[in-house]
Amino acid sequence: MRQALGISERRACRILGQHRSTQRKVPCGAPDEERRTEDIITLARTYGRYGYRMITGLLNNAGWHVNHKRVERIWRREGLKVPQKQAKKGRLWLNDGSCVRLRPEHPNHVWSYDFVQDRTHDGRLFRTLNIIDEFTKEALVIRVNRRLNSTDVIDALTDLFILRGPPAFIRSDNGAAFIAKKVQGWIGAVGAKTAFIEPGSPWENGYCESFNARFRDELLDAEVFYSLREAQILIERWRSHYNTVRPHSSLGYRPPAPEAVIPIDQRPTMH
Repeated sequence: MRQALGISERRACRILGQHRSTQRKVPCGAPDEERRTEDIITLARTYGRYGYRMITGLLNNAGWHVNHKRVERIWRREGLKVPQKQAKKGRLWLNDGSCVRLRPEHPNHVWSYDFVQDRTHDGRLFRTLNIIDEFTKEALVIRVNRRLNSTDVIDALTDLFILRGPPAFIRSDNGAAFIAKKVQGWIGAVGAKTAFIEPGSPWENGYCESFNARFRDELLDAEVFYSLREAQILIERWRSHYNTVRPHSSLGYRPPAPEAVIPIDQRPTMH
């Protein structure tokens, strides 16, 4: 700098408002920068509906130690972004109860459930029955069939009660399948209480509505289901990913039911 400008380094740095140490230290990236960038790009391609904060959660859950600002810098440098619209992928396979008035306080306190509707490639309708634990955000079950009714609700809940025991409350929409007398009577008989939302007030079932939105955005709007069986397989695969891998912002970017992982810097070196 002195030779180029004909003035001292100290004076040049003072004029430019630049610290003198920048003239003595050669900037270099972190030793794992290239590998981390590759992982970010791979995750962004795999999970096209995730932004950089979600990708940060995935990296940290996999054993990296990185903050969202560093991931955002790499994200912008590589030109990554979440598309506003996405094209569906086709896979060919071979042979008293609003979430304001009743807030979940612990696991198994409040479950909620709702129907979601979609179509297979031939135009035929199928429905899913989504049941979640509002406190842990875990998707307890997603039952998929052409038709689902109050009997299917009871069957799905029975299986969960056997595995987990009954919750204190079960929140649901006020649709015909949910207000069926046999559903209400059966829920009461096993020791749980029903909590219906007010008609025309979906925000009162905000936990399940939020889950349904993620479910549709990340899977239903992204896949072409050529058969009911294919829909059942892909939906169950997504549910497993949602519970064990997908970061959840309200859980500090941890998944609802994470599997144990070994941090990157503590894993044994393979020779």
